[in-house]
Amino acid sequence: MRKLLSAAVFAAMFGLAPGAWAQDAAPAPADAAPAAAAEAAPAAADTEAAPAAEAPAAAEAAPAEAAAPTPTLDSGNTAWMLTSMALVLFMTIPGLALFYAGMVRTKNVLSVMMQCFAITSLVTILWAVYAYSLAFTSGSESMNAIVGGTSKFFMKGIDVAALSGTIPESVFMCFQMTFAIITPALIVGAFAERMKFSAMMVFMGLWLTVCYAPICHMVWGGGWLQGKGILDFAGGTVVHINAGIAGLVCALVLGKRKGLGETAMKPNNIGYTLIGASMLWVGWFGFNAGSELAADGVAGTAMMATQIATAAAALGWMFAEWAIGGKPTILGIASGAVAGLVAITPASGTAGPMGAIVIGLAAGVLCYLAATKLKNMLGYDDSLDAFGVHCIGGIVGALLTGVFAAPSLGGFGAVGTEGHNGFGAQFTVQLIGVTTTLVWSGLGSYILLKITGLLCGGLRVSEDAEAEGLDLALHGEQGYHL
Repeated sequence: MRKLLSAAVFAAMFGLAPGAWAQDAAPAPADAAPAAAAEAAPAAADTEAAPAAEAPAAAEAAPAEAAAPTPTLDSGNTAWMLTSMALVLFMTIPGLALFYAGMVRTKNVLSVMMQCFAITSLVTILWAVYAYSLAFTSGSESMNAIVGGTSKFFMKGIDVAALSGTIPESVFMCFQMTFAIITPALIVGAFAERMKFSAMMVFMGLWLTVCYAPICHMVWGGGWLQGKGILDFAGGTVVHINAGIAGLVCALVLGKRKGLGETAMKPNNIGYTLIGASMLWVGWFGFNAGSELAADGVAGTAMMATQIATAAAALGWMFAEWAIGGKPTILGIASGAVAGLVAITPASGTAGPMGAIVIGLAAGVLCYLAATKLKNMLGYDDSLDAFGVHCIGGIVGALLTGVFAAPSLGGFGAVGTEGHNGFGAQFTVQLIGVTTTLVWSGLGSYILLKITGLLCGGLRVSEDAEAEGLDLALHGEQGYHL
């Protein structure tokens, strides 16, 4: 942990200076115009051109007014965002629920479905009551550059007339809510088949507050990472690294499932997993293209990059598994597709199509190695590979965003692009964002798990309950009556 903290401090010190220079240098030309006008005014005072001096003042006022037009509702953008919100919610219920349910044993299939559904309900209420405000209030309403303020607690001020850009703020709030829902639901894959339902509910409520909302504010809500110029179009850091590292911490704190390595723990229904992965793939177009918050060309390129990267990652995982394991599997190609969706998430609005292919291939191969070789080597029990797919895939995508956003590589945007392609400056910012998320969520998750354990009398179910299966032991139901 000391090494991780040291790396974060070093990366922050290394990256702050270039970002600050770029931000400080840019306004200089704009400041020169008022200074020149002020010097010219006295010189003209002794001439008959005095009335003309009012013209520059009027000219300065006009651009100022034009720079801040009154927001107006765009029905096309609103319709697209309503659709995107539904698509992203569809990713969790039933997409993720089915994806995870197919990979657990028969006696636990309902438990992961229940967890996904309960998290959806819990986060919806917490988001409306306070978490949206903590994530997305900015400027003078924000408490600091790490977390937002309280001005929108209980949805204060969000009425029929309230706008966020060109869409109703209610639509923006609901769209972002679906991101807040799926992020903690992803963590379920790391502790599946062994965590108390009560402990899960308490932990997820705390985690949304302490880990998700601050990272969301830092990256998207006007916080310090957004100020540094991080590129995270749809949630590589906010969603996937955040959830993935939390999943690893959960797996380590809870320990391994009983009998792991001694008895077979085969997926109960790979068909469910493939159906769930397909739903995730379709829903992800709302996730990525919807993050543009408009129906425009950027949304189109984000959709294109998403499709291309996902296909590349599915093939990358499949061929890696085929070469190393001897056979390509349905579980493998489905997992590869999800890895590609994860990796292209931060880059979808800035990487070109060829960059998307590279990002997808890299994610497919590296996530396969993480979910197999790395997990076996280190010995942790990440039940459904939440860390291997989401954290590793998120890191790959977030860092490569700093590469393939460069215009010289077919990208559409990078910081510090004057005179060069911006690769070094942007990559440094991306590295700072990745490190910050790993440290914040990793430490936060560990502390919250310890608190949850104290509140709930432990985190794990009893050995008898684990042997019986969580479906019957915790919920009194069975997924199959055979």
